[in-house]
Order: sequence, then structure tokens, then C-alpha cells
Amino acid sequence: MIRLAYVIETFEAQFLAHYRDRLTSEHYRALAAMKQCRTQASPMMQVKCTGCEHQKLVPHSCGHRHCPHCQHHESQQWLERQMKKQVPAEYFLLTFTLPAEFRALAHAYPKRLYELLMRCSWETVRTFSQNDRQLRGTPGAIAVLHTNTRRLDYHPHVHLVMPAAALDGKQKRWRTKRGAKAKGGYLFNQTALAKVFRAKILAGIAAAGLALPAHYPSQWVVDCKSVGSGEKALVYLGRYLYRGVIAEKDIVACNDGQVSFRYRNSKTAKMERRTVSGAHFLWLVLQHVLPKGFRRARNFGFLHPNCKRLIALLHLLLKFVPAQTVLWFKKRAPILCTCCGAVMVIVKTRIRSVFSGAVSIPIPTEAMQ
Repeated sequence: MIRLAYVIETFEAQFLAHYRDRLTSEHYRALAAMKQCRTQASPMMQVKCTGCEHQKLVPHSCGHRHCPHCQHHESQQWLERQMKKQVPAEYFLLTFTLPAEFRALAHAYPKRLYELLMRCSWETVRTFSQNDRQLRGTPGAIAVLHTNTRRLDYHPHVHLVMPAAALDGKQKRWRTKRGAKAKGGYLFNQTALAKVFRAKILAGIAAAGLALPAHYPSQWVVDCKSVGSGEKALVYLGRYLYRGVIAEKDIVACNDGQVSFRYRNSKTAKMERRTVSGAHFLWLVLQHVLPKGFRRARNFGFLHPNCKRLIALLHLLLKFVPAQTVLWFKKRAPILCTCCGAVMVIVKTRIRSVFSGAVSIPIPTEAMQ
């Protein structure tokens, strides 16, 4: 398997030469963290064999949220938290996409546009839920921001996993969408959703004092489809929530100044390969680094983290027990002793490496402004 750290080490100079003017301090920090992840330059941890008392030093992972080599355990924890909030209703996956004409604006002001994209997506479904004759209340939704396609191109969009249910706080009523399955999984009209979403985004951009693109489409796209209990949709979103935009197993070649990676074509469901220069590959990965402090995944409505008691009360009154979480993610492989093959345990962490200064990447002053 070709490590991303190896690709960075190989093409870092060319990448900085070509893309330095596009990089922010977040890009430099991500580049430095992923370059030293589980290398001799990273902090070390001391492990001890449970069989023969053999000891050795093992490099730490970087723990960066965009590193494909880290955060597997955090993804599993996130999925388990969401499954505990499951309610007895049909779930839907809604996708709100920012048109291509607005991508340059999102590149220039990522935090503002990403915040706006997530807020307007939620406000749109909340408005529809409150006006729906069957729901007439506040819904709950799990929102995740994605900025990439499977080809790693820049494509900001928000996924909302939402049960067809709502809570009426004034009348203290719990309502679900009746007959949704009989209608082929219908929740809201997609065209109407897109019109309201478009209006909210345009109003938000104007309120932020940003200039609209010279030309943009009058018809936007919002996709809404039934996903049953919602478990598979959450697994799909959680798989890349804390692990960057590409799995290292999908980097299939790194030679002759180029990098090849594979991806699944969403239309044909077939695996395809894309080959680009090493410097451009690093840009395809790093352009999706999020602004510092930005939360990619959020819970809204009655699925908000502050509503744990409310969810527990719903489970009690509705006599509903959430399904046991299936361990879709692989458990962390144990460290095995090279002498006897027994499992090794960690006895000390964060041991400073003598090579820790070898991977520092200076951040230009302009990138920190």
C-alpha cells in the first residue's frame, strides 16, 4: 500500500512551488501532520509484549482529521452515537448541492459559505416540515458536509439524514409521515425544496456582503430519497467523516512524477482510475481541508446533542428500542510481538522522537493572515 506520507515526501517541493499562493495555514498544518504520520519523525509510544517481555518503540499516528490513516475509532463512535438516536420512522437522505458557479466564492470564503450551506439546508427542511400537513412540527436531522466528488474534484454539498417525523412542542405531539412507503418513499417535493434552498443561499450571500457570481442557474438541484432505517446512509457518511477524502488503499501507483488512484463511478458503479501529476494530486487532497474549528457533522432539531433526555422519553413512550449498532468499521489491529507473536500493550506514550524536527514545514506569514 502506498502511504500518503510517502507521496507528500516525494512531491512536496513541486506542490509548494505550484500551489503556494492558494495555501492557508490550515493547509500547511495538515500537510505537516500527514507527512509525519506514523513515521520515525512522529512522537513514539513504548509497547511491551505480554508473552516474552520484549519492548520496542512504535510511531504515533498524527490524529489529524483529514489524514486517511487515522480517526477510524472516532468514526465508529460517531456512528454509534447516531444509531442510539434512531426513532421509529422512515428515514430519508437529502442532498443539497452548491452550483458550480459558486465554487470560486466557496474557495475564497470557505468558512462563510460552508456555514451558510449547512444552515440553509437545515432551515429549508425545517420550513417544509412545519408547513407539512402530516408533520406540522420541528424535524430532526443529521447533517454532514462533503466538499469532494469521488474523483476528488471540488464539489461542496450537504447530506441530511432525516426521519419522516416531527415534534410539535406547543401541542406536545409526535407525528410521523403516514403512507410514505406506499408513495414510493415520498417526503417533500424536490423541485420546491430546491427553490427555497436557492432563495435562502442567495439571501445569505447578500447579507454577508459577498458578491454574487455574474451568472448562475435559475434551477438548482436537491435530491431526496428513502433510505429505510437510515443505518446504511449513516455508515456511508461516517466512513469518511474523520478520515480525509481518499483511502490509502486506493492510491494504486506513484511513479514517473505521477500518482494514480482508483474510485467508483457513481453512475456505472464500476471502478475507474485517474492519473495526475504528483503535485496536482496533493492539491486534490488538500483543497478539501476545512477551516480551523469548522464542524463537518452537526445534529439539528430533536436530534441535537442537547435532546438526549427527549430521545430517551420518545423511546419509552413509543416502546421503541434502537437497533444494535453493527460494527461496520474494522477494529484496530493489535500490535504483535516480532519475537513470539503475542499481543503487545502500550506502556508509555508521547515519547519525543530525535527526528521530530525533520518534517517541519514553515508557514509563510501571508498564509497566517
